[in-house]
Amino acid sequence: MDWYQTVFELIDMRSFSNLWFWIALATVWSTASHYVIGVPFDMVGRAAKHEGQAQQDLEDMVRIRVNRILFIARVSGLWLVGLVAALLTALALLAFVYGVEFAQALFLIALPMTAVGLLSIHTAQVIAEAQYDPPGLRRRLTRHRVTVQVIGMISIFVTAMYGMYQNMNVGPLGG
Repeated sequence: MDWYQTVFELIDMRSFSNLWFWIALATVWSTASHYVIGVPFDMVGRAAKHEGQAQQDLEDMVRIRVNRILFIARVSGLWLVGLVAALLTALALLAFVYGVEFAQALFLIALPMTAVGLLSIHTAQVIAEAQYDPPGLRRRLTRHRVTVQVIGMISIFVTAMYGMYQNMNVGPLGG
């Protein structure tokens, strides 16, 4: 048996029928909902339960992450907007004009993750401007997490529907 044929049978190059794509999609959204503006969400629960040092650790971590996000947004925000817009446009063209399935899969991950990135910048700005008390900060981080989870659920649903459509349209033999 040919080595290349064995590899390509093991790693199906069609994205939506590939188990690795779905594992990657689940990992992306699991990670996005666990790290709220870069802060592990378990710190929020620990701070609510134990307060004291756990709350201080949460506030320090949030301060560090908020300052970092806002610094990056101020220093290179316009360049990042241009770069992300160009990449999303290129992916969209490859995906939906030229019909490249891998680009479709990447676009269906990248577009909602871009929305999560923008939401994180907005949340960082709100936290920086407001002087939250500890319960208020935890509520704000929880609200951000729930919003990311809703975006993730919608994204996974749309990706699953589109993936099923693609698999039914293309068929199991790839053509």
